[in-house]
Amino acid sequence: MSEPRKEKEHEEDRSNWSVNRWLERLERGYISCEGANLSHQFLKGANLGRTNLSGANLYKVNLEDASLFEASLVGANLYGANLKGVRFVGANLEGANLEGADLWEANLEGANLEGVDLMDANLYGINLGGANLYGANLRGAYLRYTNLSYANLEGANLVGANLFGANLRGAILEGADLKGANLRGAILEGADLEGHDLDDLRKRVAGF
Repeated sequence: MSEPRKEKEHEEDRSNWSVNRWLERLERGYISCEGANLSHQFLKGANLGRTNLSGANLYKVNLEDASLFEASLVGANLYGANLKGVRFVGANLEGANLEGADLWEANLEGANLEGVDLMDANLYGINLGGANLYGANLRGAYLRYTNLSYANLEGANLVGANLFGANLRGAILEGADLKGANLRGAILEGADLEGHDLDDLRKRVAGF
């Protein structure tokens, strides 16, 4: 008796698959696309909820307004990607590279972003409420008016980040590096600021 189709596909070596073959797989609704090569592809508005894109090459991909609800993008390369309005609620992006990505108005509520690289990324006004950003690299990131309430930023690199008007209520900032960060108008009520100079933070929030 022949083996089920899904088992055969699981055993198939996908390392040399073409971009078109990966796109066909996504269009047919397969959720296992681990290691997919989708560099520079136009996937605007795609429904990729719960898809496994761990280790995928999504370099400069256009995923504007796509849904990646509870998707897995562990270790994925999203350098310079267009992620405007993407719904990443509950997604796992641990260790992913999002350097220079544009996440304007994206929703990452409750997402796992542990150890991600978001250096120089545009995070203007996005929702990171309750997200895990432990050890994340946010150096120079644009976080103006971003919702970081109750987010875990322990050990995060926020050097030179723009946090003007950001909501950090209840956030964990223990061990986070805030050197040169713009904190003017930021909300720090109830935040865990252990190890930080509170007087200095108050002055910076007030714009002094």
